[in-house]
Amino acid sequence: MRVFLLSIVLSLSGMPALAFERVSDSQEFAQLIEGRVLTRFGIRLEVSTESAEAGLIAGRGFGYPVTGAWRWEAGFFCRDLDWGGSDLGYNCQAVLRDGATVRFVSDRGAGDHADFRLR
Repeated sequence: MRVFLLSIVLSLSGMPALAFERVSDSQEFAQLIEGRVLTRFGIRLEVSTESAEAGLIAGRGFGYPVTGAWRWEAGFFCRDLDWGGSDLGYNCQAVLRDGATVRFVSDRGAGDHADFRLR
């Protein structure tokens, strides 16, 4: 319901709808995030690259430290994450991009999504 209402508000405000494109290549993903910070209300993350295929995650989420590791696997961003001492587990996510917005969709693109701004 909230998504529906948001789409109505955006259409009335004259703002264009987001047109996300899939990031399916590890090199493209590495170039996208290298040296950038991913932000979302209350969350600030750095996703660094040890190689184009893997790296580390560090930052803060709602006042708690976030740490983890990631690797690129069969077209998906697969991460293992800890938030404030809570193991969030391993999850492979589809990555989409629209300008400076990056969308991560859990469960290999079949689950919930979170949008982050590239800074």
